[in-house]
Amino acid sequence: MNRIEKVMRGIKENKEKAFIPYIMAGDGGLGALQQRIIFLEETGATAIEIGIPFSDPVADGPVIQAAGIRALQEGTTLKAVIQTIAGVRPIVHVPLIIMTYMNPIIAYGIEKFIEDSCHAGIDGLILPDLPIEEETMVTSLAEKFGIEIIRLVTLTSPLERIREISSKGKGFIYAVTINGITGARNGFDEEAVEHLKRVKSVSTLPVFAGFGISTSSHVEEMIHYCDGVIVGSKIVEFFSENDLSAIKELIRAAKIKRTIKQ
Repeated sequence: MNRIEKVMRGIKENKEKAFIPYIMAGDGGLGALQQRIIFLEETGATAIEIGIPFSDPVADGPVIQAAGIRALQEGTTLKAVIQTIAGVRPIVHVPLIIMTYMNPIIAYGIEKFIEDSCHAGIDGLILPDLPIEEETMVTSLAEKFGIEIIRLVTLTSPLERIREISSKGKGFIYAVTINGITGARNGFDEEAVEHLKRVKSVSTLPVFAGFGISTSSHVEEMIHYCDGVIVGSKIVEFFSENDLSAIKELIRAAKIKRTIKQ
């Protein structure tokens, strides 16, 4: 059983909520990547999303874009990230999920990338520029090597498309809660809440809210309507400032057992 599927089952059985932090691989050097993965697991992260720096991102806000530029300036490559993950995997047990765009994967070689990712102990992939109509180029190989594809739904996704997306895989649904790119927001309106309720009403998979979640109060608010949250820009910012206590506070806000509001 894939680690993601196993963790998702455990959350459901224990009536827990999940917290997935995002970090940019190579921001601060690849040595920092290892340290941050270990720290996040020890702090209570349910899984860890690891971003691959890319020169032309389409979903990343200014904080993550800046981190990607710093990582590229450090000489970070997709191959080096996979090798780094392989080195830390023997001592880390939480699921590790790669977030990248298709260009680096195609340049790497899709089959080689999937095979190397499997051997490194990577459990899932988030590919925001790969629509489900074209995903067979990746999914057939990913399934063969036991890697989950984590799919996104947005505020504008029709109900039938959400239903179709949720029928695929055994991981979780990434529900984007704002229109636009990643980054901190002051708060969320009723549209975001209704979106999460809508996705939960048809999804056969756990539903995680992401984009714009940046404070403990955001976590506490959104966690009522879904199975977990994903926090990116604020985690990247706190690591760049070496504010580890703030990261612990964000994760702690999600770990209190809560019920989903209807």
